[in-house]
Amino acid sequence: MEIYVSTDIETDGPIPGPNSMLSFGSAAFTAEGRLLSTFEANLEALPGASGNQETMNWWATQPEAWTACRENLRDPAEAMPAYAAWVKTLPGKPVFVANPAGFDFLFVYWYLIRFAGGSPFSFSALDIKSYAMAVLGTEFRETSKRNMPKRWFTDRTAQRPYPFLGTLVAVFFFEAGTIFTLPAFGFTTLIVPIFSRIWVPCFAIEASPSSMPKMSPKSSA
Repeated sequence: MEIYVSTDIETDGPIPGPNSMLSFGSAAFTAEGRLLSTFEANLEALPGASGNQETMNWWATQPEAWTACRENLRDPAEAMPAYAAWVKTLPGKPVFVANPAGFDFLFVYWYLIRFAGGSPFSFSALDIKSYAMAVLGTEFRETSKRNMPKRWFTDRTAQRPYPFLGTLVAVFFFEAGTIFTLPAFGFTTLIVPIFSRIWVPCFAIEASPSSMPKMSPKSSA
């Protein structure tokens, strides 16, 4: 049985090593859409690393989100082994899922190898946009939210608040037994400030629009 670990991250630049992963959050789902468990962490910056100027210029426009992702910081040398251990407790083979996987998995894999000594996901990940491209039969650049069926985006909610402090959240959508993995509010990535109320509904995670900051630079893909 596969367990789909839908993950999103925030960083202070485009590449790990020179830049740091600031925060990440994962939600583990069964193929039937049942939420099993979650993991989230805000991370200390890497020694000797510095923020990319363009990325930091964007962060300067998001002071509340920046403050949220800089609270309760954990040493990556402690957080990443804990994350790897959490993944290994899941009742099935873990599959890393992200949008874009080429960005998010780059950082998570690097951090896992550097600080945990290995990756429970091996070296592969499921990219949401590529999956949607195959399902829709569209070209890659045309695989965007505006071209996706509205039925993929549900407003059904279960009144269960669940906080992800300073992390980004990705969720699963399902149709006729096929997995469509999409970030919260469709094909975008949202920073979730510490004060946001986040709902874990039947097939989505939603937050109050009034509490949402603008999307980060990596969200435009």
